[in-house]
Amino acid sequence: MEQNKTDKQEELKKENIENPEEVKEEVLEEILEDLEKQEAGKEKASEADGKKEEAGEKEGKVFKKKKTDKKQDALQEKINELQDKCMRQMAEFDNFRKRTEKEKSAMFETGAKSVIEKILPVVDNFERGLSAVPADTKDDPFIDGMNMIYRQLMTELDNLGVKPIEAVGKEFDPTLHNAVMQVESEEFESGVIAQELQKGYTYRDSVVRHSMVAVVQ
Repeated sequence: MEQNKTDKQEELKKENIENPEEVKEEVLEEILEDLEKQEAGKEKASEADGKKEEAGEKEGKVFKKKKTDKKQDALQEKINELQDKCMRQMAEFDNFRKRTEKEKSAMFETGAKSVIEKILPVVDNFERGLSAVPADTKDDPFIDGMNMIYRQLMTELDNLGVKPIEAVGKEFDPTLHNAVMQVESEEFESGVIAQELQKGYTYRDSVVRHSMVAVVQ
């Protein structure tokens, strides 16, 4: 800066300028202009640096936000995966519980049917024995006691859900009846059961033993 001033003064001396004060003012103005330009350049550079720093901060914030968003997305995905797994296990457990209850119920019914099947021949023998009692001995206390035992047995079976299958006078149903013979009848039409040879029973609407019947041909 001083060098420029000296050069300017020398140049003015060589050109024989008479008023050196004017020269001084002119030189000062140029010096001030240069200083202002330099200050403006510094301000621009500082502003540019500030913008760069601000842009860098923004980029950093954006990067941090993206990184945070990725972590949150990964965490939410893991939560959704665990919820789905939990729901599947709950559904599997519920299906297992229902299947177990169904199997228990089926096992109970199978066991009950097995016991009932063993009791039915006893019922048959009771009925055969009571039907063979002579008319003149029906008032005998022993026979009366057997009738009471038979009625009690049938009442308990009824309470358990064991019901006799209706046969005589009903239309033949292969799901309930087992036709072992055909007969002629003036009382019933064709396809109707005319005689019951062995009584059938159901347990909770499921057939334990089919009725053995004779059907009108």
